[in-house]
Amino acid sequence: MTVKVYAPASIGNVSVGFDVLGMAVTPLSGELLGDVVSIEASATGENQLEVVGDFADKLPTNYQDNIVYHCLQLFENTLADVGKQASPVAMQLNKSMPVGSGLGSSACSVVAALVALNEYYQKPFDDSKLLTMMGQMEAQISGSLHYDNVAPCFLGGLQLMVSDDRVITRTLPELADIYWVMAYPGIEVSTRASREVLPLQYSRQTLIQYGQNLASFIDACHRQDNKQALSYINDVVAEPYRLELIPRCQQAKQYVLENGAAAAGISGSGPTLFVACEDLSKAQQLAQYLTDNYLQSDAGFVHICLADQQGARVI
Repeated sequence: MTVKVYAPASIGNVSVGFDVLGMAVTPLSGELLGDVVSIEASATGENQLEVVGDFADKLPTNYQDNIVYHCLQLFENTLADVGKQASPVAMQLNKSMPVGSGLGSSACSVVAALVALNEYYQKPFDDSKLLTMMGQMEAQISGSLHYDNVAPCFLGGLQLMVSDDRVITRTLPELADIYWVMAYPGIEVSTRASREVLPLQYSRQTLIQYGQNLASFIDACHRQDNKQALSYINDVVAEPYRLELIPRCQQAKQYVLENGAAAAGISGSGPTLFVACEDLSKAQQLAQYLTDNYLQSDAGFVHICLADQQGARVI
């Protein structure tokens, strides 16, 4: 049996919800913006991992250092904990997500790997257990436990992380009919570096503003008031400090907001810029601007997306 699983890109934070909001996205074009992991029985009697794809060369050359291989080890250990035995498998990671892009690149690999393994072994673990394992793997990479990429990548839609380990995340009503322009400039920004630039303490005024923005955004989502929800997409926690790490980002954001975008911000820790539009023609216009002015290497790309409601799935 061969299992192949796709895990989509995501917008971490969605600006207004630092470390507690995330949304999966999928291109209008039908292209796969994410990673694919395939798994089948090993012909050699040993675990194997092959890495292919546009960004394979950005990953460790030793497959045992790859996060997908670490997912395999975790899954096998967790199987043993419930009295089940693993068998040798051959896995392939098609790495189509750029590393250090702010689109949940590591989350895509982690989610695709663990969902594929769970499918291969006839679903021994439920979604809650899988999500916990995904968070454990993400923490290994970034140095801190946060689910704002793995949760939407796994479950799809707009996800709110909650302070209950038994629940972890809640699905918010989608912002329907919104076009999300995702512009990756083709340069890398380390998640660790992006976190190190943040202050250790924030003022009371910033704390109040953050809380008001997030609460108002969630309220507007539940009332299906797109215009109001988008008006609260404003990052007062991370973006003011991270903009300096990303060339051309501040100018690009200012331009799109002055030329019809309903909202814009840094996706995750950057350098991808997301732009929300209520009109497809406006999204196309701003996508062209970003293609001409924000891309900084041949690895860069711009996609017009919708929210991905499916999350990780067998393909």
